[in-house]
Amino acid sequence: MKKTIVLFVVCFSLIFPAVGQTGKVYDNLSMTSKILKSERKYAVYLPPDYDTSQRSYPVLYLLHGAGDDQTGWVQFGEVLRITDNAIADGTATPMIIVMPDANTGKRGYFNQGDDWRYEDFFFEELMPYVETQYRIKKEKRYRAVAGLSMGGGGTFMYALHHPELFSSACPLSAYIGPLTIDDFKARLERGNMNLAEEEVNAYFKRHNAIELLKTVSVDDIKSVNWYIDCGDDDFLYEGNSLVHMAMRKKEIPHEYRVRQGGHTWTYWRESLPEVLSFISDTFHQH
Repeated sequence: MKKTIVLFVVCFSLIFPAVGQTGKVYDNLSMTSKILKSERKYAVYLPPDYDTSQRSYPVLYLLHGAGDDQTGWVQFGEVLRITDNAIADGTATPMIIVMPDANTGKRGYFNQGDDWRYEDFFFEELMPYVETQYRIKKEKRYRAVAGLSMGGGGTFMYALHHPELFSSACPLSAYIGPLTIDDFKARLERGNMNLAEEEVNAYFKRHNAIELLKTVSVDDIKSVNWYIDCGDDDFLYEGNSLVHMAMRKKEIPHEYRVRQGGHTWTYWRESLPEVLSFISDTFHQH
């Protein structure tokens, strides 16, 4: 009888090795950036079977909002619990999630002068670094980007600047940039920033989602699967709705969600399972 019980336990553990396993989050990792001339923090989520498998995984770059850092999605977004649950119930495929810090030094995901070339850092240093440090699949099809507020703006910009790199983009409550060139000029004046007219116009056109929709190839934009989500009480609703309408006019397929809620972590925690499911559909073969 004892031998039978032992044999059953051994067989059960072989058949169901992942029962009870959880993913892991490391939120105080760092790498050296020559571009930003500093140590840059990042967090990473590794799926439950990462340590027990030899496979490579798709990757989601998950961007925080203004005032947070690489720990935002870990501490307030509950990325570990939500992603573990989504993988366990089959609505998300196992993936690696990379969460960089864009709040130390200056703030923001874009290049701002020679001393804050954050976008260059992201594509030239961070992405190559993590995609060799971890077992990440390096093809466009297996790479997604998402983020909230300032990170939603980063999501729009990164996917529109480099549609060849991302299969999905999920901006949440996104700051799409000043809605008009006059708004942008007024903001520069408030910050006592004196730029030539040519520089102002060039920066506005490159860092405003609506402007980019006018200049980036429609086929390139269509090569990315888009999921846009913004609450009905969010102060950034206007920019997101304008992007939605601009995409509709150009017949660019996208999902557009407006749910009850504001610019809050409660809203974004409810968004994350939908994001994970959406990008997983793209990761999968149909």
